[in-house]
Amino acid sequence: MSCKSVKFGNLDLAQDDETDIFDKIDRLKDQLPMPLKEFHREETQSGWATWLISETEEELSSEIIGDVPHEIANDRKRLEWLAGRQLILSLCNHLGLRFFGIRKDEYGKPFLEKYPHHISLSHSFPYVAAQIDYDTPVGIDLEQPREKLLKIAHRVLSPAEQNDAGNDIIKHCIYWCAKEAMYKIRGSGGLSFANHLIVEPFARQQHGKLHGSIFDADESQKVLMSYFVEKEYVLVVGKTY
Repeated sequence: MSCKSVKFGNLDLAQDDETDIFDKIDRLKDQLPMPLKEFHREETQSGWATWLISETEEELSSEIIGDVPHEIANDRKRLEWLAGRQLILSLCNHLGLRFFGIRKDEYGKPFLEKYPHHISLSHSFPYVAAQIDYDTPVGIDLEQPREKLLKIAHRVLSPAEQNDAGNDIIKHCIYWCAKEAMYKIRGSGGLSFANHLIVEPFARQQHGKLHGSIFDADESQKVLMSYFVEKEYVLVVGKTY
C-alpha cells in the first residue's frame, strides 16, 4: 500500500501505515533536541506547553484523564486525545491548579472544569500543544509544514496575505497556525479564514510576533501572537488584548 510520509530528521514516518510508526517514534525522541515536555509560564496561572508523544495508550491512560470516547477509533487520534489531556494536567500542576477535567461549551470550545480559565489544544502527530490563561481567551496551533498549504492558500489567506507569503511554505504555515489560533480564540464558528481572520504582514524569523484581527458581524477583536519555527513544526500561541 502506498502512503504519504513525513520527514523527522532522518526518519520517514508513514502517515497511513501505523504498523511500525511507534517503533520509529522511540528512535525519533532520541534524535530531537527538544524535551518530551516543554513548559512556558507567561504569568500567574497562565502558560503553554508542548509534548512529543512517546508513550503508549496504556501509559497515557489514567482514572484522572478518563477514557477515550468510543467514537475515536484511530490509534493516533486516541493517543492525541490522551496526550492532550495529560498535557493540560501537567500544565495545571505546573501552574498550581488542580485538574478536575475539561468541559466544552455549546460550540465545542474547551474550558477547565471548576475554573474560569481559558484553554486551547492542538496536535499534529506526534506533537501536542496546550495553553491555559486565567482570564483571556487563548488559541494555540501546531502544524507541520506541507505542500498542501500552498494549494489551499486561496481559501485561507486574503489577497494581501497571499502576496506576503508568496511560495514560502514556512510562512504559509505560520499564517495557517495564526488563523487556527484566532479561530480557537473566537470559538463560535462561522468564520471565514480569508475574510474574518486577518494577520498583518510580517518578516519571517525563527521566532517573532504577529498582530491579528478577528472580524464578524458582531464585533472585532485584536489578537497578539507569538510564533516559533522549529525543526519539525511551526507553533503559534495567541491571546486577545
